Amino acid sequence: MINNREYCYQCNRAKLSCVCGLIRPFNTNTKFIILMHPKEYKKTKNNTGKITHKSLLNSKIYVGIDFSENKELNAIINDSSNSCFILYPGEDSINLTTNTIDTKKQKVIFLIDSTWACSKKMLKLSTNLNSLPKISFNFESNSAYEFKKQPSEYCLSTIESTLVILKLLNKQNIENIEKEFLENFLVPFDKMVEFQINKSLEKNIRYK
Repeated sequence: MINNREYCYQCNRAKLSCVCGLIRPFNTNTKFIILMHPKEYKKTKNNTGKITHKSLLNSKIYVGIDFSENKELNAIINDSSNSCFILYPGEDSINLTTNTIDTKKQKVIFLIDSTWACSKKMLKLSTNLNSLPKISFNFESNSAYEFKKQPSEYCLSTIESTLVILKLLNKQNIENIEKEFLENFLVPFDKMVEFQINKSLEKNIRYK
């Protein structure tokens, strides 16, 4: 029986709510860089960026707000063997639903893990990132992130957005990820959402 006070040393969540055992890591041709706002990094209950990182072997997390002087990131961006992109919607973004980013170079996709307001600030301050080609996609389903309010109807969490990208890259033959890994990708996220909803319901019942 798990003690309510026991914690997982990997995700810092209580073992009762830990989803690490549901994560099935896999490799990708594309390198994913997760740019995490400090406020997101401190979250343990509902941070999907950390789950995304644990799921993708070819990924790395950088925590901060202004990444302009980050030597490691600048080395990646300035490496002529890399083609770097950042996931950020806009009129000038490359829509992966209808276009491809297939090149002979190593593809690197930057993901901002933060609220929409903070993401805008991070991109504005990080002069090394705001000039990168932006990518986006078409998606018309609501986020399963039910206990966290999204700024608009079709906004997705970091892990949900990443899955959409992975599927599109698979379709374009840029990736060759096995179906079982894609099908399992959101399982830890879904379990986390289920746990938080149940805890909220229990709390509401307790105080009625």
